[in-house]
Amino acid sequence: MERPLYAYDLPEDVLSSLQLQKDSFNIVTKDDNDAPLQRTDEGPSTSCALCGLTFENVQEQRSHVRSDFHGYNLKQRIRGQDSVSEADFEKLVEDLEESLSGSDTSDSEDEAEDGSVKKDKSNLLSSLLKKQAKISPQSGADNDSPERKKKGSSNFPLLWFKSSALPPNTSLGIYRALFTNAEQKHEAQIVEILQRKQLSPTPTRKLVPEETGGVLLPAEMWSPHFFLCMMGGGHFAGMIISLAPKLTKKPTGFDERQATVLAHKTFHRYTTRRKQGGSQSTSDAAKGAAHSAGSTLRRYNESALMNEIRDLLDDWKTLIETSQLIFVRATGSANRRTLFGPYDGQILQSRDPRIRGFPFSTRRATQAECMRAFIELTRVKFNRVDEEAIALAASATEKAQSKTDKATLPGPPKLSEEDEAALLHTTQLQALIRRSKAPAIHAYFTKNSIPPNFQFYPPNSQQNYHAPTPLHLASSTNSGAVIISLLTKCLVDPAARNLDGKTAFELAGERSSRDAFRVARHELGETRWDWAAALVPTALSKAEAESRSQREKVEAEVKESERRAVEIAKLEAEATSTTSPKSKGKAKALPVKTGAQAREEETRGMTPEMRMKLERERRARAAEERIRRMQGGGGAL
Repeated sequence: MERPLYAYDLPEDVLSSLQLQKDSFNIVTKDDNDAPLQRTDEGPSTSCALCGLTFENVQEQRSHVRSDFHGYNLKQRIRGQDSVSEADFEKLVEDLEESLSGSDTSDSEDEAEDGSVKKDKSNLLSSLLKKQAKISPQSGADNDSPERKKKGSSNFPLLWFKSSALPPNTSLGIYRALFTNAEQKHEAQIVEILQRKQLSPTPTRKLVPEETGGVLLPAEMWSPHFFLCMMGGGHFAGMIISLAPKLTKKPTGFDERQATVLAHKTFHRYTTRRKQGGSQSTSDAAKGAAHSAGSTLRRYNESALMNEIRDLLDDWKTLIETSQLIFVRATGSANRRTLFGPYDGQILQSRDPRIRGFPFSTRRATQAECMRAFIELTRVKFNRVDEEAIALAASATEKAQSKTDKATLPGPPKLSEEDEAALLHTTQLQALIRRSKAPAIHAYFTKNSIPPNFQFYPPNSQQNYHAPTPLHLASSTNSGAVIISLLTKCLVDPAARNLDGKTAFELAGERSSRDAFRVARHELGETRWDWAAALVPTALSKAEAESRSQREKVEAEVKESERRAVEIAKLEAEATSTTSPKSKGKAKALPVKTGAQAREEETRGMTPEMRMKLERERRARAAEERIRRMQGGGGAL
């Protein structure tokens, strides 16, 4: 829609095709846990399904959650009973001496400024519950009546409608409080009742004086109208607004609908105690009368505010009596006594069926807040269902469910006893081979009866790909002692190949490791294994291997001694060249070091503390030398 819709001036095409949604009344008859919290509109963005209220922002919702009204409904829900509306709750606490906390109908910041009562919530709730506990046996039969259940179950604030003039995914919401109690009982006729409530806009007219000298009252004074009243914390705001919209011309030439305010008035007096909160009368009733100047002023202001409000109600008596509905927000028993008495000439009656509370959170009682509340009451709410968003949410739910299913998939199969034993032997043998513990390896083979052809587990792992057997691992780590022990004592087959098709001999990287295979071939004999298939060269005795290694060691030592002799001869030649006559003349030509260079060379390698100490001693000796010279020269400088 291009502009907001007014509940009492709906377009003809929308009004003629309007239909009440089937679930509009069924929503509120369900348990609070099943309440459709996703039902939102363009105005309030949050709601309380328990209390049947909607809010403009999260701050107001949080303020409501801290209120006694919300706390009472929580208690009702715990006891398995129906929630009550705000108006019903105010009637319940009317006769209590305790006052409500300031977070019921206004946010925390405004109530702090207004000085609303900040008593412990548990005191009020416990008193109210105790009072109900006393009368519950007498009224138990009434609570179980169908009429009572129906009233308590229909506390959701909005009625939702469909129209063929709107997109299929769009619903219209109208506050239930705009219908009287009798009208709300006729579900099938609710659309017809709404159609009868439609009002035509009235053009703006100037007041023309009569011939008698008086001025005729405008027609809006006698048209259907609402009375709105807010009171709390020493603030009062009252407003009577006509339901017939007023047409005005914009500078652009288009018609604009505006609300017609028939009467409005605000009062404010200092009646609440700063920081402590609560009215002075409540404090006097709880603790006794105080005798300070502030308390006296607050008592006087309470009395003056009560008289001003009652006089105003008396002046508006005709308009109030002709009002279709009366919306009241009066926090605390003292404020409700101001409005509902009893007193002589009382205007408002607490049992008046027209009286109801605001079905949303309100702020401090001001004229602007009354106008905002009227606009909120009469403006039609929109609820658009985004099919794409629903599809995305469904897909996200499916993905989350699939992830959950994957997370709950069974893990790898449990290892058998043989596999567990093979894994244990693999871990132990690999550790011993890497540390070249040849005797320990042979003892482990013997003690655990490990077969000579044992392969590491698991065989297809990356770690065991190139070295699947103990002999392959010993050859790759160049451990000759382990190779000889595995071949001669553990009788491991040297022809076994890894997954690359290589034997253990091919993995040997040093000559000593390759000689270990040849020595084992000599000790085991040519017939023990297929040495050709294992690619092991001709046999080599252990003595030959040791003699060759000894010979190579001697040769290496000779080469090292020759290298050292060459280095020593070179150094001696350099020393001789520096002491020749030619070099002496060059030495005399070397520059002489300065004092600073000498001191720097002297302090080289010292710590900063040692350098400072040395410098102090040097300066002390220089000072003593100057004094000695002065004394020897007769004091002349």
